[in-house]
Amino acid sequence: MRILGLLTAGFLAACASAEAPTETAPVRALSEILEQSPVEDWRAVDQGNLLYMQLPAGRVIIELAADYTPLHAANIRALARAHYWDGAQIVRSQENYVVQWGRDEGDPRPLGEATATLAPEFERPRAGVDITRLPDPDSYAREVGFAHGFPVASNGRTTWMAHCYGMVGAGRGDTADSGSGAELYVVIGHAPRHLDRNIATVGRVLQGMELLSTMPRGTGPLGFYETPEERTTIISVRLGSELPASERVNLEALRTDSQTFRDVIESRRFRRESWFLDPIGRINLCNVPLPVRVRS
Repeated sequence: MRILGLLTAGFLAACASAEAPTETAPVRALSEILEQSPVEDWRAVDQGNLLYMQLPAGRVIIELAADYTPLHAANIRALARAHYWDGAQIVRSQENYVVQWGRDEGDPRPLGEATATLAPEFERPRAGVDITRLPDPDSYAREVGFAHGFPVASNGRTTWMAHCYGMVGAGRGDTADSGSGAELYVVIGHAPRHLDRNIATVGRVLQGMELLSTMPRGTGPLGFYETPEERTTIISVRLGSELPASERVNLEALRTDSQTFRDVIESRRFRRESWFLDPIGRINLCNVPLPVRVRS
């Protein structure tokens, strides 16, 4: 009981400390934090992990999470090299949930070097993963934070990527190995964290999210489009590494293991700008911004 009491007291003290804002440092806006960040706190996004999806209204750029879902990332790269999604369609837009794209069963396309099924990659061992942790509690996991540029959660034994806004997942059927990355979806609404560890989350949208989130909502069950006229045809999907240099966007993402990112987290936990009457002192995993910029 004494040990338990000490642990409880320590935990409560840590919580109290996390909730107590300090007023010694000047208030800095998010833009100021990013402008003052050292160059080493940013990472160049690997063009080999970027999908450029061209839609009639513009371009969407997706970063694959090769560290978390290496099998899916490799399969999706193979599908892109095979031009699998050229002429595929946005088939679903469900309000406050997801937008999904792929091909109908009656519209086959060669997979190239990709495979039709993959072993599930819903989670990976926690050991060896350096997580920038949030001090605030989470409803779905023992710990949450960020690793390799993505929002993640953990139960202490394993870790997984979380279904936050802008995250991309691989659709599947009823069996765990029925998803290959040929059907993809992006979260466009309130974070559906109940999907965590049930589907492979394979990346996140870095640019062009507004093109997907504003898709007309489907009129059928689960937001599926009921007529061909409702769908949007995908012009092409290419890997950044296969595009001419003139067509690439050289993006940098803020390192989630950097001091600048920790400053970003605290600036969002304690909103001390003049408009805010209560700084709150807490934040949800999916409300922490993950800054991206075009490299100059």
